Amino acid sequence: MSLRVFTLTASVLVAAIFVAASLIAQPLLRTVRFDFTENSLFTLSEGTRTVLEDLDEPVELTFVYTRRIGQEFPAIRAYATRVRELLDGYKAVAGANLRIREIDPEPFSEAEDEALAAGVTAVNSDGDDPLYFGLIGTNTVDDQRVIPFLAPEQEETLEYDLTRMIARLDRLEPPTVGVLSTLEGMKGDGTEGGYTFLQEMARNFDLAQIEEDFFSLPADMDVLLMVHPPELSDWQAWLVDQFILRNGRAVILVDPAAKTSRRDASGLAERRIRSDLGRFSDIWGISLSEEALADTESALPIQSSMTGGRSSVIRHPLYLSATPALMPGNSMITADLSRSVNFGAPGALILEEGSPIDKRVLIETGPAPSWIPSDRAVTDLTAQDTLELYEPLEGARPLAARVHGALVTAFPNGAPAPEMPEDPVMAELARAAVNEAAPHITTSERDAEILVVSDADMVDDGLYVNLESATAFADNGAFLMNALDVLSGDANLLSLRARASSRRPMSRVEDMRDEAQARYFDEQARLEDRLVESESRLKELQQAGASDSFFQGDVEADLSEEERAELARLRTEIVETRTRLRTIERDFRHEIDSLEAWLKFINIFGGAIVIGLIGCLVWWRRRRKGAA
Repeated sequence: MSLRVFTLTASVLVAAIFVAASLIAQPLLRTVRFDFTENSLFTLSEGTRTVLEDLDEPVELTFVYTRRIGQEFPAIRAYATRVRELLDGYKAVAGANLRIREIDPEPFSEAEDEALAAGVTAVNSDGDDPLYFGLIGTNTVDDQRVIPFLAPEQEETLEYDLTRMIARLDRLEPPTVGVLSTLEGMKGDGTEGGYTFLQEMARNFDLAQIEEDFFSLPADMDVLLMVHPPELSDWQAWLVDQFILRNGRAVILVDPAAKTSRRDASGLAERRIRSDLGRFSDIWGISLSEEALADTESALPIQSSMTGGRSSVIRHPLYLSATPALMPGNSMITADLSRSVNFGAPGALILEEGSPIDKRVLIETGPAPSWIPSDRAVTDLTAQDTLELYEPLEGARPLAARVHGALVTAFPNGAPAPEMPEDPVMAELARAAVNEAAPHITTSERDAEILVVSDADMVDDGLYVNLESATAFADNGAFLMNALDVLSGDANLLSLRARASSRRPMSRVEDMRDEAQARYFDEQARLEDRLVESESRLKELQQAGASDSFFQGDVEADLSEEERAELARLRTEIVETRTRLRTIERDFRHEIDSLEAWLKFINIFGGAIVIGLIGCLVWWRRRRKGAA
């Protein structure tokens, strides 16, 4: 055999062996992955793997993505690749119990009809056709859950969202939330009336209303929600204690100055404006302050009437607007919040430092809040009245905290004797409920997960819902719904960590942008306020000058010398203010544009300059050696 024939034959055999090995290895090594990324971006958490491995029924996930439109947006295109890779990882673990398919909803296609029918959002792409980028999940009994739009900025919670969807589809019955509250807006089944938050809960959970004089708790309850609860009797507190030791899932909203409760109390002689954790404070190592909090740093802008019939937007320190910057970004409850969470005269949570129970602050005030007496905070204090009472404290104060870990009972001596009602029928029902109560336990059967919030007014629609359009302008509802989703889900979901983002932002540019925005918005707001005041005063002077004048073209006819001088000054000031606003808008991106120019210069010419310098250095060294 000639060398030429041997080489050709060997090349063909090597290629055939390579192809055959690839075809054989692909199914065998499908689940094998080596993740060398900094934050293990492509490694599924143990919680996700457990959920996928324990699937009882097949689940189908349909990835909806308009490829043609998505290619025009680099962030969407990159995130679509990330979603596909994650879905492939899910499929590799779940096997036959998880089916993954992808549809491309072109205009007027069956795929578009399927996406719209499921509730996937059609996003305007500034072109003729919309962008569809979502996920549809279904199970064998046609239950359906949808992520309407896969926002790239929420990548950190992508794994949690997907795993939660699959876990909910695998569990046919929705979780049950028991609701105990003295607020009228939190009573009912959520189908008619009540707060928007109550209605949102009714759409996602089975609600079980708990009466204020209860002698038992719902047997199938997954999460206990207490919003400004009544003062519990010893028997009622024992029931709550035992539920938390056995199930460990509760969301508790207490308040030192519940404005909503006071407003609901029309016609009643007295109404409790305060609620707290009672005997659980010492056991959990967390308590509620006696006084309410005000905070100028996070004060919520509200509409206020001024003299002369005019209105203005002012910041009221007693109404707090906690931005995402005041929340941890790696908590499942707060990670995907993009807007503020608003509070009305909240209290502060006092965390006992020596307590063995793990506690994590989820929302806090600015660095210098102030105590406001509860009896004053519950009244209609104006912003000026609040500032007169303001005495800054050192350090932020917690507004919401998550309690985690094994607990012990608040009743070491066992179940207390209940006080029976006087009515014979009610007493008989109470005895039956007492007799059916589970035996007393002293320690947690599972680690507790409890969210404690120091304000009950936050569920009131007026603090976060536009009553005219029925749309939320703050994330109060989203915050509480996230908490219920996390606590009512599979226990494996609680162990899911917030995933790091695969995006690598330019932190220096973002810091410069944030700093510039802070300067820009602060000065812009100040100048715009001054502009509004100047224009209002100018209009008043012009109206006064022209009101009684026969020749109304002369607006200064009836003005005094001082008023004419003020009119001229206002006109000059308005022109200067408008000029300054335009200057600010030009200066806003100055530093970022300068950095961008330097980066472009380095990227375009940096390599060539470095290579040229290296070449010059080599030439110089060779010349030096030749001369030697």
